[in-house]
Amino acid sequence: MHPYYHPLFLQFIVYFNDNQDYFECHEVLEEYWKEQENFSKDHPLTGYILMATGLYHWRRGNTAGASRTLNKAITRFREMPVQFDSYQEEVSIDELIMQLEHCLTRIESGKDFYTFPLPISQQLEIEAEKYKPQIVLLPKNSASVIHKHMHRDRSDILLQREEKKKGSR
Repeated sequence: MHPYYHPLFLQFIVYFNDNQDYFECHEVLEEYWKEQENFSKDHPLTGYILMATGLYHWRRGNTAGASRTLNKAITRFREMPVQFDSYQEEVSIDELIMQLEHCLTRIESGKDFYTFPLPISQQLEIEAEKYKPQIVLLPKNSASVIHKHMHRDRSDILLQREEKKKGSR
């Protein structure tokens, strides 16, 4: 199976293109990325994770974080290792980079948040649409989507941070 036809990547497409729920984009791709054998920060999925994170920051007004993260995403897409060439068959990486560069130009110019659809093949779009009925999509541009990180239970993350602090003492 092509990596883009994995159920979690298809869910990512729905969240990205339908209601721009970039927080969920990050969540489903991080789960997918961690499933990869010997996953590393060089894996192509990290470019998509960074892209979603950068767009989430920008929409919330964190332009410094957005700019930094989107630049990292562009670098990941440009430096995609040769063994991941198949990732470029279903998504136009060149067009994706152009869109991200356009976002950066808008951020630097102080312009409003801008969104774009993923430049994907028609077949990938058809497959992603099949997942749409299985996903609960919050209203696009709602506070629930824009400020999603503030509405989730973070106790497990806080506990991990505390454990890490204890271990470094």
